[in-house]
Amino acid sequence: MSIFGKHGNLLWELVRRDVLGRYRGASFGIFWSLLSPFLMLVVYTLAFGYILKSRWPGATDNMADFAMLLFIGLIVHGFFAECLTRSPSLIVSSPNLVKKIVFPLELMPVVVTLSALFHACMNILVFLVINYLLREELPWGALLLPAVLLPLSIGVLGMGWLLSSLGVYLRDISQVAGVLATAMLFLSSAIVPVETLPPQFQIVFKLNPLTFIIDQARELLFWGRAPDWLGLSLYALGASLFAAFGYVVFQKTRRGFADVI
Repeated sequence: MSIFGKHGNLLWELVRRDVLGRYRGASFGIFWSLLSPFLMLVVYTLAFGYILKSRWPGATDNMADFAMLLFIGLIVHGFFAECLTRSPSLIVSSPNLVKKIVFPLELMPVVVTLSALFHACMNILVFLVINYLLREELPWGALLLPAVLLPLSIGVLGMGWLLSSLGVYLRDISQVAGVLATAMLFLSSAIVPVETLPPQFQIVFKLNPLTFIIDQARELLFWGRAPDWLGLSLYALGASLFAAFGYVVFQKTRRGFADVI
């Protein structure tokens, strides 16, 4: 969209401030962007791998395989969840920017999306390092991972425009977002192998927009296979239509932001 070129410098500065601002005052600073995913992986591996004895069909019983498959799902969900939980309060939490006529408010969801994408990239870096240490592999599919994450990023951006605008008028959306983010985790293939579920439940998991992206990311990063290019193309088309819808809603409702806030 034209907003990326028109406000490129401003967008870069806002994203940089958003990323660095999260770790301001922390002893480890931005190093937490690498440490947090590692700690998250340890917790989930202990809970689902050691305690619940979960295993992935087609993989070995090696705990390293389970941890890496799990980590890929958590990376994708973490990217989505960060945007979902932050979007409803974006406009409400910045009344000073809303009242500045010259400020392009449509950039705010873009900033959140790019900031979350930065953290996803840090998580992928951690994945590659741990995967090499545990499995002595550097997956070539990592080079194609942007093609998998791009369709999801487009859809997430549309979600940001939609929820940030509706969140101005419906403040309860912020409360629902956290619950929805958790539901999207446990009703996707991030933690549960969909093929092991009864057929009547599989449809619920397959309708989750995260499941397809998680599966394609695993094809590249773990199984070493090419992704479903047709599926990704159709996903990108649907995500683009949804993003356009979210953008239109944002522009239609923004004229009332200042009055409500």
